[in-house]
Amino acid sequence: MRTAVALVSARAARGLDDDMPPLLAAFSAAGADAEIVDWDEPKADWARFDAALLRSAWDYTERLSEFLGWIERVAALTTLLNPPPVVRWNADKHYLLELARQGLPVVPSSFAEADADAEQVLEQFLKRHTCAALVVKPAVGAGARATRRHARTAAAEILAHMRQLLAAGRSVLLQPYLEGVDRDGETAVIHIGGVFSHAIRKGPLLPPGAPSTGALFAPEEITVREPGADELSAAQRVLAALPFGALLYARVDLIRDAAGAPCLLELELTEPSLYFRHAPGSAQRLVAATLARLA
Repeated sequence: MRTAVALVSARAARGLDDDMPPLLAAFSAAGADAEIVDWDEPKADWARFDAALLRSAWDYTERLSEFLGWIERVAALTTLLNPPPVVRWNADKHYLLELARQGLPVVPSSFAEADADAEQVLEQFLKRHTCAALVVKPAVGAGARATRRHARTAAAEILAHMRQLLAAGRSVLLQPYLEGVDRDGETAVIHIGGVFSHAIRKGPLLPPGAPSTGALFAPEEITVREPGADELSAAQRVLAALPFGALLYARVDLIRDAAGAPCLLELELTEPSLYFRHAPGSAQRLVAATLARLA
């Protein structure tokens, strides 16, 4: 009997996930049946699948409680990959504080909670950091939605952005804008089955003064990148610190600080793009690792 796998997406992401065509082809070539299913499809029969593989459920950030309830229901019916404890932990960027407390190299991160005084939080942040610009984003977010880069002198603009998020009941993340990203971009280090698979370079996403994207995700400039030994080491240190064991897939997004050292910007364990088109054989590696877990 052929293995059946649901590739979990969202209606808003249909036709936008470049990973889907190579992944569908790789599952077919491996003798498995894979089909795209929206996570909130009310008629979906999740029990008929051997696994539900989270791929592009990119609208969950505005519906987090609904999505977290869904993962629990689906995990009771089939194998959810990555599993619920990983998704719950990774869905909110407060995990950055936990990793920083473990001594891992993390971009400095401060949070304003829903009941916070935005002006006080910003004042404290600016006292701690001498950065010329900072990034304001929701603690639960994806695709650079509701994310902006602000000059440190643009206090009124920063506070308006923060208060808009706080008024919606969302925690806010503030980080210094590390200017090396304008030159070097980000390095996304991708592991499959706990083993390094490939890496890409992502160009800078946040032009100064630009509004946040109104689309499902901001346009990306993606090229192949050979990660540095220090980037591989940083990614592996981060992944080794997690309490989940070797994950089916993980993407470690790194940028370099003022001293040139790689720092964790985000750790993508829920629904990351894995950029199969830029790494021949990578979709096949994910399929093989998935089927091995189900065997």
